[in-house]
Amino acid sequence: MQMPSPPSAKPSMPQAADRWPQLPYAAWRDTCTTLHLWCQIVGKIRLSQTPWINHSWHVTLYPTTRGLTTSPIPFHGRAFQIDFDFVDHVLWIRTGDGRSQNLALAPKPVAHFYEELLAALASLGITPTISTMPNEIADAVPFENDVAHAAYDRDYAQRFWRILLSAHEVFTDFRSGFVGKASPVHFFWGSFDLAVTRFSGRAAPRHPGGVPHLSDAVAREAYSHEVSSAGFWPGGGGPVDYPAFYSYAWPAPAGFADAAVRPQAAFFAKDLGEFLLPYEAVRTAPDPEATLMGFLESTYEAAAILGHWDRAALECPRGEVGRPPAGA
Repeated sequence: MQMPSPPSAKPSMPQAADRWPQLPYAAWRDTCTTLHLWCQIVGKIRLSQTPWINHSWHVTLYPTTRGLTTSPIPFHGRAFQIDFDFVDHVLWIRTGDGRSQNLALAPKPVAHFYEELLAALASLGITPTISTMPNEIADAVPFENDVAHAAYDRDYAQRFWRILLSAHEVFTDFRSGFVGKASPVHFFWGSFDLAVTRFSGRAAPRHPGGVPHLSDAVAREAYSHEVSSAGFWPGGGGPVDYPAFYSYAWPAPAGFADAAVRPQAAFFAKDLGEFLLPYEAVRTAPDPEATLMGFLESTYEAAAILGHWDRAALECPRGEVGRPPAGA
């Protein structure tokens, strides 16, 4: 019997440029805005069917190997899931009974996307009702009336997803070093950012609210307890017109703004009340993953030390693959 020939070469590892591609905000601003609104429509569908989980964790999307997913959503004894596929540029709706529909991700107004998605859901017997006013966006227009935002650049949408996937890996590794209450690594469609949050275990002062098109009750429940939160935001609006990693504490302890953090490119943005690390500083670093981890660890340490968290009870060594923690 003839044996198969060995492969001519091993599969190549992803290059840093693939894992951390350029994402100049000015070049994909219109696509970013449109995609943000599309994600809000999908996220609101999940919100409309899912029991409330603390800190709005029931509304989030999650990175996948092809894009973003709602995960399974209940609907009157059935289940369905909506997935953004940024490889083939398709929005998939799949049900637990094996049926599916899809929409092309292509330049189209938000109003058309909204109409197509509801029609596709209805063809599967799924008829959710959502609030059509976007959240956390100033001067928002209801989805069904928005014909101004219609851009979709495949290349930049895919770059954004690749960054989310790479950041998800580092955020998950960071999260493994905490045994206290911590959020999943998840994507908030309201603010359009990937986030991970650690909790001290203590209640926090009442949040003032005031987020555009977001109930104060939602904001106050989200920040009901002390947090150190970090994430990735692609930019847009306000003083930050570039993608960046961020980290903040609620409430911010005395001295937090003046804490020394890593790397050197990180700084405290007073108008935002949080530390920022420009994405470009991570992308161009000799070791992007280590650079990002340094930012996550040092900003958390600033919050925990200055906020007098019980670090001995909350922290643990970062997890290893296949090895339970010592003493478990």
